Amino acid sequence: NVYVADSVYSGAFFMKTKVNPEDYKRKKTITILGSTGSIGKNTLDLLERYESQYKVNFLTAQSNVKLLASQAKKSRASGAVIGDPSLYEELKGLLSGTGINAAAGSEAIVDAARSTSDFVMAAIVGAAGLYPTMAAVSRGAVVCLANKECLVCAGDLMISEVRSSGATLLPVDSEHNAIFQVFDFEQPECVEKIILTASGGPFRKSTEAEMEIATPAQAVAHPNWTMGAKISVDSATMMNKGLEMIEAYHLFPIKPDQIEVLVHPQSVIHSLVAYVDGSVLAQLGTPDMRTPIAYCLAWPGRINAPSPRLNLSELSQLDFEPPDEMRFFSLKLARNALESGGVVPIVLNASNEVAVEAFLKGKIKLTDISKIVENQMNQFVGGVINSLSDVVEVDNEVRIYTKEYINKYN
Repeated sequence: NVYVADSVYSGAFFMKTKVNPEDYKRKKTITILGSTGSIGKNTLDLLERYESQYKVNFLTAQSNVKLLASQAKKSRASGAVIGDPSLYEELKGLLSGTGINAAAGSEAIVDAARSTSDFVMAAIVGAAGLYPTMAAVSRGAVVCLANKECLVCAGDLMISEVRSSGATLLPVDSEHNAIFQVFDFEQPECVEKIILTASGGPFRKSTEAEMEIATPAQAVAHPNWTMGAKISVDSATMMNKGLEMIEAYHLFPIKPDQIEVLVHPQSVIHSLVAYVDGSVLAQLGTPDMRTPIAYCLAWPGRINAPSPRLNLSELSQLDFEPPDEMRFFSLKLARNALESGGVVPIVLNASNEVAVEAFLKGKIKLTDISKIVENQMNQFVGGVINSLSDVVEVDNEVRIYTKEYINKYN
């Protein structure tokens, strides 16, 4: 069943949209950019349950060619694109006789994003997702955004293009999706602040000395969510919450000082919006990414999702505490980047990615990550971002300098 609202407000742009229930009788098409990752797999899991309502158009992946081909065949996609051109022949062979078109290369991924799908799930990790996501936005698509770099590194460019093209951004991250559900876009002046909740990660109660000797295996052992290694480490340092602050600034009509982070270890309340009259609205649910994905796919209606249901009577307690920015210094660095703007958020993101990779390879300690990021932020100041090529240029330069710094660091 699809439950349809009478009216909605589109993203942070205050565009009132009348919902036509007849529209739900038409089968919707969707392109998934990054189908072999966690978000992509969860999206396909939902789509499989609603085959009569959705048709998969294109699926893309960077290098997991076998899984991509399997997904394309199972979902009966129109086409599949592998980012690594050297894997084209293998993809073509795996799809032989299916009628599914095969393509390869970064330009082919951009072409897939430009296809006339109703929805585009933008789930490509890293800077590689910038151009495809912008291509989808430029044609005015409904873009379900699960790529942090698009707003962290190119937020002003992306939002400007959304406004000029008439596209709609729907946030997939559980925190931003929660805010999106309870934010009064008709009266944004009544919002006092938004509160991003954080689990606190595996080191919430650890001392600085214990974090100093933390291993990669300990860092990726998230207490609530099943995630990839990089984002798990970001959760351990709370850099993920810092990046989410920057994203929230671009998604919602708020000022930097209206964004707060609150540690909530149970991950039941996914985020909150506080209003000037003292009301605080929260979105609650079990920690399952299929809930925010389902909300985006059915927007502005709702569909049933297989997520475990929240049973409040079984909860013994809900805990909250302010984050310790001495132990989790990444939060302060991210807030500084948000306030500075320009190239600084790009520096924050790129240097963090390089430092996290070095930690996962055992080259540096967990506590070195924020120190390395701070050093790079002090090296790169000023500069104006006018295009995605500017973003990519700065991103590449920062990565080179950060790797050189880490080599000297040891």
